[in-house]
Amino acid sequence: MLSTQDIAQVMLVGAGATAFMDAWLLALRRLGIPTGDLALVGRWVGHLARGHFVHASIAKARPIAVERTLGWLTHYVVGIAFAASLVALQGIDWLQRPTLLPALAFGVATVVMPLFVMQPAMGSGFAAAKTPAPIKTCLRSLANHAVFGAGLFFAASALAWPL
Repeated sequence: MLSTQDIAQVMLVGAGATAFMDAWLLALRRLGIPTGDLALVGRWVGHLARGHFVHASIAKARPIAVERTLGWLTHYVVGIAFAASLVALQGIDWLQRPTLLPALAFGVATVVMPLFVMQPAMGSGFAAAKTPAPIKTCLRSLANHAVFGAGLFFAASALAWPL
């Protein structure tokens, strides 16, 4: 049974890893490299709640009130859920002694979600097949999720650091 402290630690690791990825995405944007818009994730979630899962183009779908906030909230909830999944796979002891390889491998594995769920549902096709540069888009997603995996390790390591 997980303690309240374990649950809080998992939530902090997930939020920390997501923030680490967000810092990476901000750096990319400042270098002129386009990144996704979380408002579109919020729009998709908003439509999902109304029973509409697949869109020809989420950008052309009817906007949802507070979609940007909903997108950011979803982004962090998913990051926390991914952290919980990693801890479920590795065991709770991983939080006290985090190692890079499982976190990095798990982060890379999470790229399945955008490539095979989000992109098709939002109108970009499987593995971004309907985008102008599918391979480039897939590689960016892979890199972003590898950064998320590194963030899982760094966040867990920061929390496990002896005070």
